[in-house]
Amino acid sequence: MKKLSRSNLDALFAAIADTKKLYLPVADGEDEKRGAKYAVWTPGTEYSTAVNTIRSAKDFFFPQVERMANFKLEGKTIEIDDIREECEDFVVFGVRACDAASFQILDSVYLAEPVDSYYQNRREHGVIMTMACGKPSETCFCSVFGIDASEPAGDISCWMTDDEILMQANTEKGEALLASLSMLEDAADQAADDVKALIRTVLEKLPLKDLSTKSFGGDKLMELFHSEKWAELSQACLGCGTCTFVCPTCQCYDIRDFDTGHGVQRFRCWDSCMYSDFTKTAGGQPRPTQVERFRQRFMHKLVYHPANHEGTFGCVGCGRCMKSCPISMNIVKAMKTLGEDHE
Repeated sequence: MKKLSRSNLDALFAAIADTKKLYLPVADGEDEKRGAKYAVWTPGTEYSTAVNTIRSAKDFFFPQVERMANFKLEGKTIEIDDIREECEDFVVFGVRACDAASFQILDSVYLAEPVDSYYQNRREHGVIMTMACGKPSETCFCSVFGIDASEPAGDISCWMTDDEILMQANTEKGEALLASLSMLEDAADQAADDVKALIRTVLEKLPLKDLSTKSFGGDKLMELFHSEKWAELSQACLGCGTCTFVCPTCQCYDIRDFDTGHGVQRFRCWDSCMYSDFTKTAGGQPRPTQVERFRQRFMHKLVYHPANHEGTFGCVGCGRCMKSCPISMNIVKAMKTLGEDHE
């Protein structure tokens, strides 16, 4: 366990940025209430202690848009230009426990065979410094999915007190980074215990802490799939896809080729199961109605994913969908409504 005075936080950031690109949450504009977004640290950048960023940290490993390859066409000859190259080392500071847990969900998809080399490259070069949630929001419910906001995972776990920041390395990458920071002092291993206890006291008071997952899982597939409640739940859904774009675990994408006139460039970009053209083929759309598309999103989070990943749900309880949905529909309402039959 290491420690550093909060007054030396900028010195810590400068030391990290001296060898690796450093990203951290900063206020989105002048108003802190608007939330925070990740930005590259430069001298004078102020770290935001907002409970969560507007968009999740998954962007660092699974970006919204990325170029995958170039193709050069000459007659009937196609030359493939593999543009993959080693990613630069980088550090993401201030990741919350929910987002840290989302990486494990993404890993189970993109690092399974066949491995997604684009994602793997970024994962290998990134160092995650998580921050325990001192002031979780009322929309947070990560504990429902077994995530402890007082003890976040990551390469390095951090805790903030009024005077200090405590840091504990959890991986070899984390140990190497802390060892390179000469301004850090040793701290007792139990130094963070008081902070953890205080956070857990707050977590016990959150309004969604008793949300139950007992009505969901792979063994509930047929009864949930055929539930009559999907029509009612989806009635007001706009199909805008906002929930999928702020979600740290959504992993759907589309691949498009663009003819530049000098060759073809292939891009991967996020897609959403809420869109009417999602997975559309020459044979049509496999889920032609909004009800079916709405059902697909929540069935994947609560049934399909745990069925295929040893019971792990596809949600980490970050609460972003609750804050962003224009008609206030979210996974919590779906869980409460669908779970009523089992109360």
